Amino acid sequence: MSGATLDADIALNLVAVRRRIDTAAHRAHRSPAEIELVAVSKTFPVEAVIAAATAGQRHFGENRVQEGLDKIATTAALGLTWHLIGHLQTNKARKAAAAFQWIHSVDSMDLLKKLDAGAADAGTRPKILLQVDLARETTKFGADEAMLEDLARAALASTAVQLRGLMSVPPIADDPEDARRWFTQLRGIRDGLVSRGLPAPALAELSMGMSHDCEVAIEEGATMVRVGTAIFGRRTPPAP
Repeated sequence: MSGATLDADIALNLVAVRRRIDTAAHRAHRSPAEIELVAVSKTFPVEAVIAAATAGQRHFGENRVQEGLDKIATTAALGLTWHLIGHLQTNKARKAAAAFQWIHSVDSMDLLKKLDAGAADAGTRPKILLQVDLARETTKFGADEAMLEDLARAALASTAVQLRGLMSVPPIADDPEDARRWFTQLRGIRDGLVSRGLPAPALAELSMGMSHDCEVAIEEGATMVRVGTAIFGRRTPPAP
């Protein structure tokens, strides 16, 4: 695929995704301005990021720290906002805290402490989301709901990181409606934490919804949707 074709395809895809977001927001009697589109660029070349940025996209999500660091360095002049959305190992917390403005996958006290220390040392103030394990899938990560309040209070007492909300990855389903209950549950957990005295601004963000179910997530209160395939196309699996 030529560079010009790539640029045009991504630009058109972004228009279509933003239209979907706008339609879902209006259906839920919300302003589309309340919803941040995070373009998930994991496994795609940096040229795809540049094409999306040229089309006006500012927020990008990566799953792996090193891949993200490489793209952040290459696109530094573009002023993009980078989100780490994949599972973060504690031994990579310092690097992540120094480079990513948003980290969606905080799921343990140990990781929180290492992120906070790394951010303090780097002089950064990353915004963090607590990843919640709703369906208890063995292949997924996230904090158990029972420990969430303690984790949130520890995040609020941190030195450098800034708690901003919750994130979850529901089970994959063919029918987007099947994800609705998980989105509703995450919103309910957030509302419960606020009712128990945690400050609402620190839990304002709900990162939920992807290419196939972002409309349902928006209807249930998502403020960030993580969209990859609908923008960049299907990922090619690695060679065996």
